[in-house]
Amino acid sequence: MLHNHSISLTEAKRIIEAGEAKAREIGSPSNIAVVDAGGNLVAHVRMDGAWIGSIEIAINKAFTSRAFNISTKELAHNAQPEAPFFGIHTTNKGRVIIFAGGEPLRNGNDIIGAVGVSGGTGKQDQTVVDAAAGALTLSPADNPS
Repeated sequence: MLHNHSISLTEAKRIIEAGEAKAREIGSPSNIAVVDAGGNLVAHVRMDGAWIGSIEIAINKAFTSRAFNISTKELAHNAQPEAPFFGIHTTNKGRVIIFAGGEPLRNGNDIIGAVGVSGGTGKQDQTVVDAAAGALTLSPADNPS
């Protein structure tokens, strides 16, 4: 259940479990992080065999997606030379990540958090983050029609 328009620990765990399942399926040990609506870490897992160096990358992908309300894959496209957000990765004390693997989490039009994945190729990270983000389930009380 979601509280105060932010992701709960229960939902974060469910999202991480879905990401872990996909990462195992594709053979990509991953770090998976979920942040709340304020961009603060709610939960993180480092799967067996996942790179230690990817811990902060996963957390920062989630932060980036929440900070800008956009997937890191899409932000990367817009951060290339001569694109509207070129140089954005140098902001926020170096926390902005501009490659695939971060997705905002939405409840209708509200951003309630984000998930970030790191440990594989960009394509693998995106596959895992898509599965993780797709596991977000809202109760009827959280998502009124």
